[in-house]
Amino acid sequence: MLRIITLNLNGIRSACRKGFLPWLAQQQADIVCLQELKAQAEDLDQELRAPAGLHPLYSHAQKKGYSGVGLWSRRVPDRVVEGIGDAEFDAEGRYLRADFGNLSVVSLYLPSGSSSPERQEAKFRFMARFAPVLADLAASGRDVVVCGDWNIAQRELDLKNWKSNQKNSGFLPEERAWIADVLGTGWRDGYRVLFPDEGEGSYTWWSNRGQAWAKNVGWRLDYQLATPALADTARIAAVFKTQRFSDHAPLSIDYDYSL
Repeated sequence: MLRIITLNLNGIRSACRKGFLPWLAQQQADIVCLQELKAQAEDLDQELRAPAGLHPLYSHAQKKGYSGVGLWSRRVPDRVVEGIGDAEFDAEGRYLRADFGNLSVVSLYLPSGSSSPERQEAKFRFMARFAPVLADLAASGRDVVVCGDWNIAQRELDLKNWKSNQKNSGFLPEERAWIADVLGTGWRDGYRVLFPDEGEGSYTWWSNRGQAWAKNVGWRLDYQLATPALADTARIAAVFKTQRFSDHAPLSIDYDYSL
């Protein structure tokens, strides 16, 4: 069995102060994909440079306290790819791929467009640039899973207040069409393989404003999208909400797959 966990940390140091590492030590994860590190290499203490039992990889943003992704694995990767070949977004630390035999695992942090119209345009640019990367991965003949914060809720059941969010970043028609096209061209949603119609239990992000967490006014923004043969081996999927490390919740999927 292969257990993969993905989590947007909203700051790796903040998440660790909230108990992320002791929790993770109990999960027996084979691969952990992390997003929004908000830290540079020199900011990481020894525990994060060498997490117990795991080999760490990081792609830090050039801008301090911003973005960044990580990938921790029990097995040392055979090959590592950092970035998608686009200077604008590679400087932000948004894509990190590790290969293990015929398996490729990607930690992805797709831009958010909620802060300004300019960032929404950047999000659209990333989506356009990333689509051929996804197409190449799907056509590679490898088993691939792209884990992370996609910053898009695809379907109405993926967020609580879908009617009032149709003009907001994360649920725009163009974004929903883009992710639907991804799912129509060689990718499957590992969580939805097991829970095709789950609504409120599928949410992975809650605004820090108001009572969103307490009232479960959430969004499903974190996915593990896999090539079909790998997705079909998904056996257990869970969103962990008992303890809160971030404004996102960890998404864990067990695949009937051997490295």
